[in-house]
Amino acid sequence: MKNKSYLYLITIVSALGGLLFGYDTGVINGSQFFFSQYFDLDSGMKGWVVGSALIGCFFGAILAGLLSKAFGRKNSLIVSAVLFSVSAYGSGLPEFLPQSVSLLVFFRIIGGLGIGIASMNAPTYIAEIAPAKIRGTLVTYYQLAIVVGFFVVFLATYFIGSSATEAENIQTGWRYMFWSELIPSLSFLVLLFFVPKSPRWLALKGQKSEALVVLKKIHGEEEALMEIREIEKSIEKDRKKTKVSVFAKGIFSIIVIGTVLSVLQQFTGINAVLYYGADIFEQALGFGKDDVLEQQVLLAAVNLIFTFVAMATVDKFGRKPLIFIGSVGMISGFLLLGITLMTESVGILSFIGVLLFIASFAMSMGPVVWVILSEMFPNSIRSVAMSIAVAAQWAANYLVTQTFPMVAESELSNNEFWNGSLPYFIFSGFILIIIFFTMKYIPETKGKSLEELEDMWDIPEEAKAVEPKSAS
Repeated sequence: MKNKSYLYLITIVSALGGLLFGYDTGVINGSQFFFSQYFDLDSGMKGWVVGSALIGCFFGAILAGLLSKAFGRKNSLIVSAVLFSVSAYGSGLPEFLPQSVSLLVFFRIIGGLGIGIASMNAPTYIAEIAPAKIRGTLVTYYQLAIVVGFFVVFLATYFIGSSATEAENIQTGWRYMFWSELIPSLSFLVLLFFVPKSPRWLALKGQKSEALVVLKKIHGEEEALMEIREIEKSIEKDRKKTKVSVFAKGIFSIIVIGTVLSVLQQFTGINAVLYYGADIFEQALGFGKDDVLEQQVLLAAVNLIFTFVAMATVDKFGRKPLIFIGSVGMISGFLLLGITLMTESVGILSFIGVLLFIASFAMSMGPVVWVILSEMFPNSIRSVAMSIAVAAQWAANYLVTQTFPMVAESELSNNEFWNGSLPYFIFSGFILIIIFFTMKYIPETKGKSLEELEDMWDIPEEAKAVEPKSAS
């Protein structure tokens, strides 16, 4: 590889979309206590404000495919950076401007659009610039950036919150928490102008010379020429075929497999634990309300540490082994938590169960799903297929986030048998499904070029869709 430092630099810049994903999702946790009092929100309105960004995420992911095809991965990320910045400022409008719950929800949805666009385009961009032998590691930078964002925002909200009285935080502190996102979002926006366009997207648009320049800068001339030949061969093969719907035989099955895997990532219960972790820790360990920050930082720290484990092993062990190992760990963690709740013996084992689940997710389904999604779809349908899979993931996220407290607080879950443990056994059932689904339907993608991966699928030649050629 000619310029490894350059490759890692553009990977880190594009992965900042993930940091903003984590930051924007986490900032609502630190600020909601204060703005809820400022606006005097009841529980229903509080849930609406907190969950509104996920609606934007869903539509942003749908829009991402169209933006990516028309304007490219890089320009789509620029759009997401602008949306992040507008959301950060607008969510904390200064006191002299009219702020309302409706405006706050509006700007949260704007931020969600940015998250949705970045969550599709950032891992896709990284996969399309990365050499096959280290592609898994580089794509996990996106997941690493997400958990770094979670960790950093908890520290930021703690610093802001502890620097003022509660009354000051209710009046202005929550605004500063939202504004703190302007630092990473504006940095992301500026840095994106210094990274190249995706060479595969350039080739799809007929700009071979520009694509070759990018590949040479990353790989060196000899490897770049081999890479551009593979890309051209794949594109030419697709362009000779009749354009068909994503529902065509062969194409549709790949999209379904990717979408189901994407949805199953959320059905592990990860966001139930991250969003409602304070309640779980309070019940399991008797932590007080004043310890919410420490709980969040602890969850984020474990998440961060074990994401590094995934980065170190995803290209060594492969994608599927990490999913199997992580799934066993996630089930073990939830069984520890569930059984101790059922038997009313909550304590250190419950605490270990939660952390074991977080650690296992962070080294498996968290990063590996993004790696597989960025690799598995053929070049010609990658934008649309990724958009569908990511949009479905956000819909599943919203479903889990909204239903978890309903199940956890229901009469069924709180009867003498379940004693509040039912959600964790439901999540364990979905994790078992992940194991069997991965065994049967998910190919091992380690070490193969994106073009080689196309041949792993049983796609009839006549059922390959094309991305129409157009000017950049």
